[in-house]
Amino acid sequence: MIDFSSAYWRKSSRSNNQGECVEVADGLDGVIGVRDSKDPAGPVLAVAPASWSSFVAATKNSTLTS
Repeated sequence: MIDFSSAYWRKSSRSNNQGECVEVADGLDGVIGVRDSKDPAGPVLAVAPASWSSFVAATKNSTLTS
């Protein structure tokens, strides 16, 4: 079980204040945390840093595939 209680969560500076955001916690030991900003006490996805980097790159390059 990963403890995210001391994680620093952030969201995009392009996010508005309507609560429809994804928050990310990095700087953790071997994992990136991803959660829904509407439910900060809810579930957290734990993603390997390399997988997160690939996802972000694919998003920026518009190369996501289904």
